[in-house]
Amino acid sequence: MIPAAFDYVRAGSAEEAISLLTSHGEDAKLLAGGHSLIPLMKLRLASPAVLIDVARLTDLSYIRDTGDHVAIGALTRHHDIENSDVLKTEVPILAHVAGLVGDPQVRHRGTIGGSLAHGDPASDLPAVVLALGGTLVAKGPSGERTISATDFFTGFLETALAPDELLTEIRVPKVAGAGWSYQKFNRRALDWAIVGVAAVKNGHTGVALVNMGSTPLRATAVEQALSQGASVEDAAMAAPEGTEPPTDLNASPDYRRHLAQVLVRRALQEAGG
Repeated sequence: MIPAAFDYVRAGSAEEAISLLTSHGEDAKLLAGGHSLIPLMKLRLASPAVLIDVARLTDLSYIRDTGDHVAIGALTRHHDIENSDVLKTEVPILAHVAGLVGDPQVRHRGTIGGSLAHGDPASDLPAVVLALGGTLVAKGPSGERTISATDFFTGFLETALAPDELLTEIRVPKVAGAGWSYQKFNRRALDWAIVGVAAVKNGHTGVALVNMGSTPLRATAVEQALSQGASVEDAAMAAPEGTEPPTDLNASPDYRRHLAQVLVRRALQEAGG
């Protein structure tokens, strides 16, 4: 299908992008890699009046070791995350999962900020940032603010970003030497996950679920069970608690609940329990 008509403007800086968002309000959408927004526009599920292109804002594309965490510019492409020596050493699960996103074309154009701001519950990277306990940085006309990943995803394809805010940075704690695992069940290699699980064991064990609700989810019941001394097997049985898995052509809610238990068990075992 063909998207509805829209105006197009290319922002020359983050400040200009924020100014344009402020001017156009909810009629405007940011365009980076475009792999999330453009398909929605073609299906007429999104019909922005104005597209603000931020893809060439090179100052928002970086990966920096900042001491206790790694800072990643929101316009850093999946390919760069996958091949970053800093992330391979300090946050290996993020580098690994970036290499599982889509195909090479998607990874060379898609950005981590676009993936997170889109808020798709079936997407890989939001679950990883949740399991890591990451923080997101948003900038708007009133200045900069930080948002915990657990507070960022608010509804189906909805986030805590205000209409006039730009996601500028993702901060993830260093977990060098920690146990980790990403388990993804799909029908074909490039398909969205029917269910996915990210687990990171670094003192506390963080577990997050893919495609088990209207947003990316923390598996809080699993985390709580582990903190109370439950075995991996018993903790994994709690994976469906607090979830509302969807039904579609790929799986029923009951099948997804079963998959979540199986994949959480595998992820915890691979991460070292």
